[in-house]
Amino acid sequence: LVKLKLLFCILKIKHHCSIKFQASFLNKKLHVDGELVELSIWDTAGQEKFHALGPIYYRDSHGALLIYDITDSHSFEKVKMWVKELKRMLGDDVFLIIIGNKVDLERNRNVQMVEAADYAKSISAEHFETSAKDNIGITQVFDHLVKGLIERAKQAQFEGLDSSHHGSSRRNDLLIVDDPTPVKKSCCSG
Repeated sequence: LVKLKLLFCILKIKHHCSIKFQASFLNKKLHVDGELVELSIWDTAGQEKFHALGPIYYRDSHGALLIYDITDSHSFEKVKMWVKELKRMLGDDVFLIIIGNKVDLERNRNVQMVEAADYAKSISAEHFETSAKDNIGITQVFDHLVKGLIERAKQAQFEGLDSSHHGSSRRNDLLIVDDPTPVKKSCCSG
């Protein structure tokens, strides 16, 4: 619960005030279904300046949350670009979740849920819709993510097919790519 609340706060702060000039990092240990899970989470906020540095942030990652704004079709196209990049760098087995954020702005929707869900299915990813502002769907995304990563790790270990992780220093990193919309000047902007 603490982790999800902290992540919610990070998303909520970004919604109101985008003053980030560097990638954010969060390291968290969780107990899920009797398992201790340690996540290292990088949040690049989808900023272009981090694209060239991407491999530094997502190297050795097992999963990625790719977040687009449902009111901005360009942000959805950028998610597709990130998917190609992540699959090229991490392989086709990387655990991806495509997230349409800002469902609280449904009346301004420019990316249809069916389109995004069909795209997610075509790349073997999951699709969720959320509102960081209203705390809708956040818990479900992280529950699904953590349980999915645990299930994959157990399956790989059981099958003995853990060649990409076994005997390596690969961490259980998670990358969050959130494409923020331009923020108007406010109390938080310079």
